[in-house]
Amino acid sequence: NAAEEASDSRFRWMMIGLVGNLVVLAYFKYANFGVQSFNQVVTAMGLTPTPWHEIILPIGLSFYVLQSVSYLIDVWRKDVPVSRNFVAYAAYKAIFSQLIAGPIVRYAEIEEDLKTRVHTWEKFGLGARRFMIGFCMKVLVADTIAPMVDVVYALPNPSMADAWAGAIGYTLQLFFDFAGYSAMAIGLAQMCAFRFPENFNNPYLAGNIQEFWQRWHMTLSRFLRDYLYISLGGNRKGPVRTYVNLLMTMVIGGFWHGANWTFILWGFWHGGLLALHRYWRGAGNGPMPYILGNALLMLAVILGWVAFRAHDVTSAFAMYGAMFMPSSIGLSDALAWQVTPDQWWCVLIGVVLVYLPLFGSRLPWQQPVEAMGGFWRLCWFWAPTAGFLLGMILLYSRAAVPFLYFQF
Repeated sequence: NAAEEASDSRFRWMMIGLVGNLVVLAYFKYANFGVQSFNQVVTAMGLTPTPWHEIILPIGLSFYVLQSVSYLIDVWRKDVPVSRNFVAYAAYKAIFSQLIAGPIVRYAEIEEDLKTRVHTWEKFGLGARRFMIGFCMKVLVADTIAPMVDVVYALPNPSMADAWAGAIGYTLQLFFDFAGYSAMAIGLAQMCAFRFPENFNNPYLAGNIQEFWQRWHMTLSRFLRDYLYISLGGNRKGPVRTYVNLLMTMVIGGFWHGANWTFILWGFWHGGLLALHRYWRGAGNGPMPYILGNALLMLAVILGWVAFRAHDVTSAFAMYGAMFMPSSIGLSDALAWQVTPDQWWCVLIGVVLVYLPLFGSRLPWQQPVEAMGGFWRLCWFWAPTAGFLLGMILLYSRAAVPFLYFQF
C-alpha cells in the first residue's frame, strides 16, 4: 500500500545518504591503511606492491560525517523534522567551534537555537569564561606535559619508571587536551547563544568502566550507543549477543579514531572490559568499593591509552613490556635530562585537578556564584582571566602543540 511504499522510499533514501557519507569517510580515512596492509601481505608473498600516493585527510571530516549520519537516522526515525531551511542546516553542519573535534552535536539539540537565539552579555561573559578555562586546560596543563610524553614514546628501550611516567603523562595530557578543546568549543558556542551538549563529566572519577564511558567523550558514547549498539541488537538478544555487541561497538569506535591496528587493539580492550563488567554485574555482584573500583578503572584506562598513543602495535607492546617486565627500573638518563621540573610539577597538578571534584560542594569555588564570599567571587571571575593571559604568554614563547583530536 501507499504507506509501505512511502516507508520503503524513506529507508532507501536514508541508506543512500548513509552509504554516501560512509564511503567518503572510508576513502579519505582508511584507503591509505587498506593499501598499506594489502602491500605488506603482497610483499611478504614476494609479489610487487601496488603503487599508491598518500591521501590527505580533510580537517574535521570524521565529525562532519558523524553529524550527517545522526541527522539522516534521526530524520528516518522521525525523531527530528526535515530541515527545510538550507541556511539553518548548513549552519548546523559547519558551526566552526566544534567542527574539528567535537562535541558531536545532534540536530535536535540545537534545532531551536538555529531558528531563534537570544544574545545577552551574560551568555557572552559565561561563554568567554568557559573558553578561557578550556584554554588553560590545554595550554597550561596538556601542552606542558606533552614534551615529556613525546620523549618517552620515542625511547627505544624505556625503563619501568620511564614507561609509567609516559603512560600516566599521556593519560593526563589527553584528558586536559580534549576536555579543554570541548570546553573552548562549548564556550564559543555560548558566546554566540548556542547551547552545546557537555562532553566530559570528570571521567577519571568513575568507579567502573561503564560509568567511565558515561562520562568520557559523552557525545561519542551516546552516538555509539544510539546508532550502533542498539542497531546491532543491544542487550535484547541474550547475554552472549550483548557481549558481542559491546565488543563490536567499541572495536568500530576504536577504528573510527584512526586507521591503525593500535586503535583496533584499544577498541578490543575497552569492549572486553565492558563485556566483563556486564558479566560481573549480571552474575549478581554488587559494585566494588569506590576506592578499589576507581583504582582498577584507572589502571585499565592507563593501559588502554598506551595502545591509543603508540605509533604501532609493536611499540605498544614494547611499552607494556617496559611497564611490567622491565630491563631496568629507575628513571633513565635519556628521559631525565630532557624533562624539566615544570613538567613533573604539571603532572602532579594534573592529578590534583582530576581528583579535586571529589570534595564537591565543600570547596568554596564549587558553590554557586551568588553563595560565594567576596574573595572567592573575585577568584571565580579573575582566575580564568589570569590563566588565559599566562597561557597566551606561554603560547608565544614555546612551540605550539596541535589538539590531539585534530588527527581523528
